[in-house]
Amino acid sequence: MELTMCCPTLFGLEGIVADELRFGGKLAEVRAENGRVLFEGDENTLAWANLNLRCAERVLIRLGEFPAKSFDALFEGVRALPWEQFIPRDGAFPVKGYCLNAALHSVPDCQKIVKKAVVNRLGAHYGQTWFEESGARYQIQFSIMNDVAALYLDTSGVGLHKRGYRANSNAAPLRETLAAAMVKLARWRGREPLMDPFCGSGTIAIEAAMIAQRRAPGLLRRFDAEKWVTLDGAAWRQAREDALGMTDGSARFDIVGSDLDPACVELSMENARKAGVSGTVFFERADALQRDYNRAGVLFANPPYGERLLNVQTAEKLYADLGRRLEKSPVKQYILSSDPLFERCFGRKADKRRKLYNGMIKCELHMYFKHAPRLSANSGKQAHTETVKK
Repeated sequence: MELTMCCPTLFGLEGIVADELRFGGKLAEVRAENGRVLFEGDENTLAWANLNLRCAERVLIRLGEFPAKSFDALFEGVRALPWEQFIPRDGAFPVKGYCLNAALHSVPDCQKIVKKAVVNRLGAHYGQTWFEESGARYQIQFSIMNDVAALYLDTSGVGLHKRGYRANSNAAPLRETLAAAMVKLARWRGREPLMDPFCGSGTIAIEAAMIAQRRAPGLLRRFDAEKWVTLDGAAWRQAREDALGMTDGSARFDIVGSDLDPACVELSMENARKAGVSGTVFFERADALQRDYNRAGVLFANPPYGERLLNVQTAEKLYADLGRRLEKSPVKQYILSSDPLFERCFGRKADKRRKLYNGMIKCELHMYFKHAPRLSANSGKQAHTETVKK
């Protein structure tokens, strides 16, 4: 079955997701737009995307798009779509969505109209007027923007950032999709030592290890569309087999995370164990301002900031102290912060910046790499050997 699919993304990650689809999924027809990426494929593509995309939030099937300036237009447009191709007699089909800059601005009213139209279409096809909705979930999503309605089916269920290894987290978790994007933006592949001195629940280090081991992020969880009788279940089985075949769980890398809070260290270790990467990620209790940064490598950091754990003044003092510690360090630095004064406090302008979102919090990834020496693959292995000996 040929499908048009859509992956919503955090703002700033559209290009990364598009590259994942082009290079990992080997897809040609990929279009990145604000907050989403569109692509074409079949059931195999859908299964691959859910299992392997590291930076997308969901995988949706787009059913159609049409003008909707009135409730009548919305009803007729929804009813014209082929819902029976996906939703069986016993399927549960809840509706959710949003409206933006549209004449139809009441989300609850639009939900009712969409539901009524789908029931009308399915009723005519199955010859019934009442649906028990006792079977698998076929979540319907709609968006109405600038008087244009788009209708989708959500194949993922729980968002793709829910990998399955982080049942618990610290007070201010970094979204897994954003952590993976930070590692991808740094083009880290395991050839250099990696450190995270503010590890929290260990997300950056764990995502880095999964990338280096080519471990698919969706292997530990299930997806709504796996239960859909209208899609080929063999596609999911093959996608899982392929993903397992790509994984190199025996590969070891020099990845160290640390935190001042011993509860965070313990939580990170447990999350790494659940993710299957505890053999290549090391966590320890340490003060980020007392660590040794004289060794070349890559540093990722999501330090506390005013909207998370510290007040603004304390957070900015932390930035200043960290900046002094890293001023002459050979390590490449990728630091995420929502503070617009970060660079002033840190004491240096970034070589490059990238606007990103951690959930609803607007941040910038500050990248410092121009004066950091490059490390060969052999020297990276040597550094790892030294760490193990310690």
